[in-house]
Amino acid sequence: MTEPTVRVRFAPSPTGPLHIGGVRTALYNYLFARQHGGQLILRIEDTDSSRFVPGAEEYIIESFRWLGIHFDEGVGIGGDYGPYRQSERRDIYRRYVDQLLNEDKAYIAFDTPEELEAKRGEVKNFQYDASTRGQMRNSLTLPADEVKRLIDAGTQYVVRFKVEPGEDVHVDDLIRGDVKINSSILDDKVLYKSADDLPTYHLANIVDDHLMHVTHVIRGEEWLPSAPLHVLLYRALGWADTMPRFAHLPLLLKPDGKGKLSKRDGDRLGFPVFPLEWHDPKSGDISTGYRESGYLPEAVINFLALLGWNPGTDQEILSMDELIRLFDIGHCSKAGAKFDYVKGMWFNREYILKTDDATLAPAFDKILRQNGITAPMERVTAVVGMMKMKKINFIHELWPLCDFFFIAPGTYSMDDKFTRKNWKETTGAEMSQLASLLEGLDDFSAEAQKAAVDPWAEQTGIKPWNAWRVCLVGTGKGPDMYELAAFLGKEETLNRMHRAIEALK
Repeated sequence: MTEPTVRVRFAPSPTGPLHIGGVRTALYNYLFARQHGGQLILRIEDTDSSRFVPGAEEYIIESFRWLGIHFDEGVGIGGDYGPYRQSERRDIYRRYVDQLLNEDKAYIAFDTPEELEAKRGEVKNFQYDASTRGQMRNSLTLPADEVKRLIDAGTQYVVRFKVEPGEDVHVDDLIRGDVKINSSILDDKVLYKSADDLPTYHLANIVDDHLMHVTHVIRGEEWLPSAPLHVLLYRALGWADTMPRFAHLPLLLKPDGKGKLSKRDGDRLGFPVFPLEWHDPKSGDISTGYRESGYLPEAVINFLALLGWNPGTDQEILSMDELIRLFDIGHCSKAGAKFDYVKGMWFNREYILKTDDATLAPAFDKILRQNGITAPMERVTAVVGMMKMKKINFIHELWPLCDFFFIAPGTYSMDDKFTRKNWKETTGAEMSQLASLLEGLDDFSAEAQKAAVDPWAEQTGIKPWNAWRVCLVGTGKGPDMYELAAFLGKEETLNRMHRAIEALK
């Protein structure tokens, strides 16, 4: 028998910005699908209309476009199993609600929020289940004609799954092995609400996974308690033979202390928890994102991939192709992964170093323009190439390190520690000699300068480089002096030298 094509899905809710933990879940689904030559589906779970946030769906799609995680079908793409927004699948879900009701595997409940709250006050640790459903107002306790009358009168109701107690439910998890839970501890979950004619997550995701031929459900550990219920629903709907394999990923944990990673942790420690900047349409609050903070998407992918999974080697820098080749869902940790945001910055630095200068240049050009500098892109690219080896984690950190490429020093002062150390009584005369030497060069390339200056320095015993740096930069920073002077050009180099000699006497 031929194995079915691997089909996995990522199904976020459009209730706000995409959390970085959700990005990791999507990434693991993507790696798993690509490794097995399968498909990845993007489904939007928007059945909770009260929590819908305008712009959230577009934000999710743009996040994955930036990260380079590509979906094969789904919202914004299309496919044979649409629609892919759950709010557009009401009629489909209603059929299966009716099936469960007709087969006595679900029932209608009319309990109001006030009645449920009163019962919680009356019964300690109240749970709507086999032991309490007989005390409540539902189709199991009310006469059939009363149930019909209430529905005809427009009384709001929910449909609850009828969980039979006393059964050991086994979940075959690719990460955690056999997970066993007795059905007696499960409550009769709400599957459908008449108020908005929409199912809850529990029914909708089961129906969609089945009809979309999903073979593996890879999701966060927080959904593990729901897995036994989903197994029972698959059986109740007659789909036990096509039930997908489950894999519940470890949580992303706070960098310090205990508990799950939250936005507050990012605000407190100064790192993003969202892939892109998010503008809250209700509060107006702005939350920073990895893209706007200067992270390269490849660095974010590499960083996230190793939070809860490892390739079995010491190799840390892994391209997307290498991740796809090496990924093994069985090597995911069962324990939560601490979110080491400092390591995330290290990954970004490593990717800056290995990324082509021309690819990085547009980001630096944007920063230059914000500082009032307009320069040809080839000059921007050249500066990036000379300076990215400095100890920077982000491109925006280049500007204070290399503003002198574009702006001559405004002052030359002995108050500067580097200048005071390297400018002596004889230095002005030595710099005048060096200026005369440079002025005589027709070829002002770094190589030609070096061929002229090095022998002069050897012959005279003058070590001009630090003082020369003071002239061109104004302090002790910058790249190789020959490269810097070649970039500035002969005229600008000599102008700066003459101004420094005059200012410092």
